[in-house]
Amino acid sequence: QNEMLSKAEDIADKVTRHSKHVLPHLARFCLVSTFFEDGVRMWVQWSEQREYMDISWGCGWFLATMFVVINLVGQLGAVAMVLTRYKVDIACGILFFIVVLQTIAYSILWDLQFLFRNLALIGALLLVLAESRVEGKSLFAGVPSLGENKPKMYLQLAGRILLVFMFLTLLRFEMSAMQIIQNLVGSLLMVLVTIGYKTKLSALVLVTWLNILNFYFNAWWTIPAYKPMRDFLKYDFFQTLSVIGGLLMVVSLGPGGVSMDEQKKKW
Repeated sequence: QNEMLSKAEDIADKVTRHSKHVLPHLARFCLVSTFFEDGVRMWVQWSEQREYMDISWGCGWFLATMFVVINLVGQLGAVAMVLTRYKVDIACGILFFIVVLQTIAYSILWDLQFLFRNLALIGALLLVLAESRVEGKSLFAGVPSLGENKPKMYLQLAGRILLVFMFLTLLRFEMSAMQIIQNLVGSLLMVLVTIGYKTKLSALVLVTWLNILNFYFNAWWTIPAYKPMRDFLKYDFFQTLSVIGGLLMVVSLGPGGVSMDEQKKKW
């Protein structure tokens, strides 16, 4: 069993080594995909979004328009900043503000599933922030910084913990054998990622598994455009993709200082 585990870990290491130049970009792209999709949706459904805000909050035409504009410009602008790595901390701040704004505006606080997903998005943003700090703290190019980068370690830990919330929304409480196995395997992997034990391997397996589930359950492109279900599935698809991006960031950065993997090195 140990042999199998170490073989699997070697494969995970090989995958991360060979893809180390692509992985951070892919992770960031997946991470911000849900914000990009939402920004585009604000543009495409401009009048529907404005009407919805006006009816829900009775806030008047001007404030409803401002809400849509802030979401549109804020999300697309911040996505561009993250992808081009321009002032990533400010971009994360903008996206963080938009997550909070939407949580309040769409009354998400009372819907546990949506609230958990938004918490997971915040976790994903913290991991983007941690990645931007890793470069900022190195004194010379290509030379790792001496001493532990405390803020980065805690950002990584908080990011990993918050990613769990996304997973909780994917659990389906049905009594079929397949569903129970899915829930158990997924929960175990998520616990391993959270405590940072065999992190890269656990995160990679989870990425593969979530991708399969995402393309199978949330295939929004198979549903005609006039059906409301298409929008729901599209939302789910891109949110899951963002969490996959968060897990890829964990694979790319490693678990950070506050993790079992790091502690094991000290033993």
